[in-house]
Amino acid sequence: MLVAGIDVGAATAKVVILSDGKILSYAIIPTGFDVVSAANEVTKLALEKIDHSINELEFIISTGYARNAVPFANKTLTEILCHAKGAHFLLPGARTIIDIGGQDSKVIRINESGSVVNFTMNDKCAAGTGRFFEVMAGVLGLDISEMGPIALNSSNPCQISSTCTVFAETEVVSLRAQGRSREDLISGIHKAAALRVATLGKMVGYERQVVLTGGVAKNIGVKKFLEDEIKMETMVPEEPQIMGALGAALLAQAELGKQ
Repeated sequence: MLVAGIDVGAATAKVVILSDGKILSYAIIPTGFDVVSAANEVTKLALEKIDHSINELEFIISTGYARNAVPFANKTLTEILCHAKGAHFLLPGARTIIDIGGQDSKVIRINESGSVVNFTMNDKCAAGTGRFFEVMAGVLGLDISEMGPIALNSSNPCQISSTCTVFAETEVVSLRAQGRSREDLISGIHKAAALRVATLGKMVGYERQVVLTGGVAKNIGVKKFLEDEIKMETMVPEEPQIMGALGAALLAQAELGKQ
């Protein structure tokens, strides 16, 4: 009994193939311009890993920004519901999920059964998201993967006051011209992003266990500064980018059980 969850986000498309509650495979690719092609390609990649084809999938749920553009999905669900389900499956003690994706960030409170209690979402501004870090890495001439480790090497982070990516970029350029070190600049960028996300989550409150998901969860600098802001430790799943797709696959499995 094969099912799939497909999460087509603004930056990446993810798919998880599930059978009887076990993850058989997953794949992650850039979404690019054509969301339908991205959904097709990421699903094909995940199925090739286990030598199966798409016509063997018995139920497919799509989620994410482009969930309504996946033509072969049997059902669509919101990313809030799917992220809650995926995080709770991997970490049953999770009560707060902080998801920082390519273009948005969200904080979700869930109960002991994994049901959503409350949530808040920022999808109007790129501040604190993956796009924010991409822009800053470009300004500083770094690969985005270098940012996190460097952020930990400063004892005097720069003050980045703007929450807007465009204005923050201007601040960084100005501070660089003043001779501030690369370490202080990058540390300040991470501190500003963490503050932005932490403030967002105050609307729903933080309750242990806090789980950090999304592509930005792989950035150790974000993890550290976010923990400083919320005064709590955060857990990061082995592959934090697939939570939405995993939750969608689990819910697809539940749909089959109803039939």
